[in-house]
Formats: sequence, structure tokens, C-alpha cells
Amino acid sequence: MIEELIIRTLCDTIPDEPVDGLFLFGQTEDNQQAAFKTAHQFLQSGRTHKVLCLGTKAMSGYPGFEVWQKEMRKLGIGEEQLIPVPPVPANTDMLHTLIEATSAVRYAKEQGYKSLAVTAAPFQQPRAFMTAITAALREYPEIYLYSLPGKAMPWQEEVTHSQGKVEDTRAGLIAGEMERIRCYHDQNDLISVQEALGYLNQRDKNKL
Repeated sequence: MIEELIIRTLCDTIPDEPVDGLFLFGQTEDNQQAAFKTAHQFLQSGRTHKVLCLGTKAMSGYPGFEVWQKEMRKLGIGEEQLIPVPPVPANTDMLHTLIEATSAVRYAKEQGYKSLAVTAAPFQQPRAFMTAITAALREYPEIYLYSLPGKAMPWQEEVTHSQGKVEDTRAGLIAGEMERIRCYHDQNDLISVQEALGYLNQRDKNKL
């Protein structure tokens, strides 16, 4: 079952009509270009008009909104296209994937979004998308979420990931991501693979 979810996450079918926004999960400096380049291409294609990311200062390996705003400006992403998402909880002093996903989904609900694509580095995308679905089913089950993996970067390059604490090659980080899926499900922080696939099946039938 996990194999099906991984393939569908990395090769998702996103509608031709624009989605209401593209949410970028926080990445370390080593991996942030994967998200930036995908956001730029998605905007250029007209598939969305808004890019969202956490509106916090630097924390947990994420360089912070102001840094990302400056970096994305270099790619031609305008300030009016980049939306800072308030964190949930508002006074958090750390970030992790569930906080980011909950923040994004809650913001989408408040803004009346009907659809949202989500992007993380490719090695993190399956878990990030599962976490987004988890947040959606708990906060806003009617929203249509789509998976848009970040641009692939050299797999054998040594990078820092996971709140700025884990170091390995990008290929080497994959095993840890799979272990986190199992661990976080056991902690009730992540839905099951079957539930995630069930959401995707209902989404693809336009039955959310």
C-alpha cells in the first residue's frame, strides 16, 4: 500500500484549472531551491496565483519568511504573490511538518480556498503530503489537496534536513522519512496509508 501512495504522491494528477494556492513546506537552506523553482514554474504556468509559506522568523532549520521572500524575489516571484501563513499555535517556538500542515489547512479554510497544492523536497514529499491530508481530514475535509513535489536535486549531495539536525545525502534521507511515517502514525500524528489512499480516491471522484 505504501508503494501506491508514494507513486501517486510523486506523480499526482493536478487539475488544469488553477488551484487556489501552493503551500511550500519549510526546507533547510540546502534544499530550499527545490521548492522555489517548483513554485516559480507553477506560477509561470498559470496553475496558481498565490504561493504560501510559514510567516515566521527562522526556526527549526527553516530560514524564515523574510529570507524566503528575498530569495524568491530573485526568481521573479513578486511580494504580492507570496503569502505568509500564520503558524498554529501562534506562539510556537518550533516548527515541524504537522504544525506547518495544520497552519496551511486552517489558513485555507479561513480564506475559503477550495483547493491547495503542497510542495516539499522530493524525499520528504510523501510524508509531507500525508501530513497535509491528516490536517485536512481533521480541520477541513472538503478541501482538495494535490501533491506537487519540489524539483529534484543531486541525490548524492550531503545536506542538512529535519529541523536542521539530520545530515545525510538526499538519497540517504529517504529511509528516515519512511521510518517517520511509521513512527508518527503510531503516535497518532499521522493518518494511515489506507486513509490517505481513501482520501485520494474520493478526491479523484470529486466526492470530498
